[in-house]
Amino acid sequence: MKPVNFYQFVSARKHRSALATAFILLGGIIAAPRIFAQDSAPGPAVPSEVDPPILAVEKPIPAPVDDVALNGPPETYVLPPAPAAGGKEITGGATSITSAPKHFQWGIRLTVRGVYDDNIFLSHFDRQSDWYVAIEPAITIGYGNIVERQGSYIRLDYAPSIFLYMDHDDVNSAQHLIRLEGQTAFGRLILGLSQDVQLLNGGHLDRSGLDASAVSIAGSINAATTGTTDAQLYETNFSGSYDLSDKTFISGGVTYRRQDFNTLISSDEFFGNLFFNYKYSPRLAFGIGGSGGFRTVDLGPDETFEQGLLRVQYQATGKISLNASAGVEVRQFDSSNGFSSRSDRVSGVYEIGATYQPFDGTMITLRGSSRVLSSATVAFNDYLATNILLGVRQRLLQRVYVGFTAGYEHADYFETVPGLDIKRNDDYFLIEPAVDVMVTRWCTVGAYYLYRTNDSPIQRFDYYENQFGMRASFTY
Repeated sequence: MKPVNFYQFVSARKHRSALATAFILLGGIIAAPRIFAQDSAPGPAVPSEVDPPILAVEKPIPAPVDDVALNGPPETYVLPPAPAAGGKEITGGATSITSAPKHFQWGIRLTVRGVYDDNIFLSHFDRQSDWYVAIEPAITIGYGNIVERQGSYIRLDYAPSIFLYMDHDDVNSAQHLIRLEGQTAFGRLILGLSQDVQLLNGGHLDRSGLDASAVSIAGSINAATTGTTDAQLYETNFSGSYDLSDKTFISGGVTYRRQDFNTLISSDEFFGNLFFNYKYSPRLAFGIGGSGGFRTVDLGPDETFEQGLLRVQYQATGKISLNASAGVEVRQFDSSNGFSSRSDRVSGVYEIGATYQPFDGTMITLRGSSRVLSSATVAFNDYLATNILLGVRQRLLQRVYVGFTAGYEHADYFETVPGLDIKRNDDYFLIEPAVDVMVTRWCTVGAYYLYRTNDSPIQRFDYYENQFGMRASFTY
């Protein structure tokens, strides 16, 4: 799928005029808080201080689409973020979506961003700057409690994006994020199924703060995939749990993941996990279990792996929530396809997701992981990606939200066949302050600055980038 040039039949002068008009309109919207202050509806209500107890099925890491500390005001349920880098998504006020258990629900959001980027191709040698407009609608439809994901429900999220450049219109692109998920209960048995599809292209293959290479499904930057490429990413998850007693339950699932690049190294992965869990209290549970699977790579040997894991889930009343798992992975590399055999590799792995709301108007989110991933850029190499992402959002004067995001990832590369050690260790950093103003319950405007850099011993993967952006979001 090649990048789409939406202005291939329009003159360059008209293209620039359209972009200039979009920026003027965006500037007018940002000035609107002073104009509409008296007519604005009051801010949304503060959520209840009582959170539900731990359920039998819990995701190990908070889903990015609901990461309110990074993507929107903490008082409101928000639509999933349209694809954009570094948590630049911001939402408006209340939507028609609620936590009603038996109710058809829908919501729509449109975000428009005007951005100056001083390194649009994330290049070390030939830095190219440009202005662009990102048009990012999103829609959610569902039935049941699609907010808290409790009981039986079904939910569909669709978030396309259009990127239009001022000078580099040859890299204009359209992208799509799709997620379908559902859950059903049969007495003590709960079953869940989800399908993610990401159709990405151009220079915007960074779906989250720690994802500069389009591998957002894997949750890593893949250490600086620069330039432009196309990616089709798919992930299918089937999960379930069964209550053995009031205190114990078993949970598990299977996952299939496909990462298909047009110019890079593609891979397939299939794995499953099984846990035995003990509810120490209504808000605290522990689990012990394991995971295992296999991976095939276009350029490299087949791999199998096994993991031994411990996990903990903690949900405090209205203040703290924590989901974490940690353990050891042993990975083997197949030599049956003509590849030389290398020794097994042992790695520590973990996942953590936590939120903390110390008082009204403040939300702090922390998430991180350490896992072995297949390199899309270096043949016959995997890497251990260890990352951490911190988001802080503070509400001021009921309508102003000040946010700050910081992230770091260390990518430690290792060969999957002997004799190909490239001695590569990358360090990726990002920081992003932002401010947003809720003009009305359905309109939010703001601005942000993003700095990110990748420090790599291989120069073509070494870069830094600055972005300055304005945004307006309309939610219904």
